[in-house]
Amino acid sequence: MASTSASRSDGVSSRIRRAASTVNSDNQLLVSDIRKAMNLMKDIAVDLERDNQSDMVKQLENAVAELVEAHENCLHYSSAIHSVAEAYRPGPELTYFKKLLDTEFEKVKAGSSSHPQNHPLMHQFQQAVWNVHHAGQPMPGEEQEDIIMTSTESSIKNLKCPLTGKHITELTEPVRSMDCKHIYEKNAILIYIKSHHNNAKCPESACPKMVHAKRVICDPLLLVEIEEQCTLSRQTARTDVVEDFTEMEPHDEDST
Repeated sequence: MASTSASRSDGVSSRIRRAASTVNSDNQLLVSDIRKAMNLMKDIAVDLERDNQSDMVKQLENAVAELVEAHENCLHYSSAIHSVAEAYRPGPELTYFKKLLDTEFEKVKAGSSSHPQNHPLMHQFQQAVWNVHHAGQPMPGEEQEDIIMTSTESSIKNLKCPLTGKHITELTEPVRSMDCKHIYEKNAILIYIKSHHNNAKCPESACPKMVHAKRVICDPLLLVEIEEQCTLSRQTARTDVVEDFTEMEPHDEDST
């Protein structure tokens, strides 16, 4: 009887974890859509700033702040769902999952020091607008402002695949570990895992996590974040290019 009860308990726990995984996937799609919306709003704000329509830019900035808060709440809920699913063990009494999730959500949110106005996504929006008329110049107060990137604010943990050495923007099929969140070229990581007889440690230096073929995936948010990285790289390249005309000699109109 004890063995049957334990088996039933394990079965329930497994179903809860699968359900949590499904909910998290749906939540990631929502996060991905929010990020796409913010990128679109950033592009529109840049165009408006070029036309000196500051009032409309400010309205967009306020809307982006609201989206940043929604973005963070989605990530907090994902963390809460994962924690509840991993810790859940069925007992003799009914489980109120909503109460468990709400409690865990508040705990996760309380541990985040992020504020919409100081969030890196907001900073990217403001920087893009600022660069329209002040490219290459620091934004007001930027020297003193300390923008902290937490694990919930950016899911990109490595900019190069540890196996191929390629920048993540150059990967043919980027995938991310569901466990340690490092990014790899799909074919390279699968060959690596197979060569270690499915007992492989993450190839990223100092990462203690194991990698499994079924848990390296292209999650919905990954491609959005890589595209954001491409855009950021292009913007950085443009602001780093400085044309020097000081050595150009004036034409001597009298010379023949």
